[in-house]
Amino acid sequence: MQESHFGSARDIHYMQTALKQAAVAARKGEVPIGALVVDGDGTVLARAHNVVEKRQTQCAHAEMIALERAALKRGGWRLTGCWLFVTLEPCTMCFGLAQLSRVEGIVYGASSPLYGYSLDTKIASPLYSGGAFQVIGGICAEESAELLGRFFKKRRENGE
Repeated sequence: MQESHFGSARDIHYMQTALKQAAVAARKGEVPIGALVVDGDGTVLARAHNVVEKRQTQCAHAEMIALERAALKRGGWRLTGCWLFVTLEPCTMCFGLAQLSRVEGIVYGASSPLYGYSLDTKIASPLYSGGAFQVIGGICAEESAELLGRFFKKRRENGE
């Protein structure tokens, strides 16, 4: 597996922080996905979790909120040198926003067999195919998948 700019030990540390955000989402009845944006110095600029149900909009994905908060903290939408960490493979919408935000890369946990960006065969934008944008998957994948599995099992048991 490819290592990110920070190296695998730091990837695990940041992903564990994202998993804490995912757990917050689960406690609130949201799909347990957490995200954070980390700058090139290793400073966490933003943390977020899904609030789709609370806000009743599909735009309230953890990645979208984390990227927006990081941009506000930085005072500009270009997040050059930053990394997005997210517990589940981003959907096409979130992947596109990360690219447009000029992050250096995405590190994610579990793969998403239903909505992951990798399912979209038309996502490769020539603007961002110069090799600078990196995607690293599988960091804390088991923990991410387990959290999601428990959440959806509980929902099924409750008839939801």
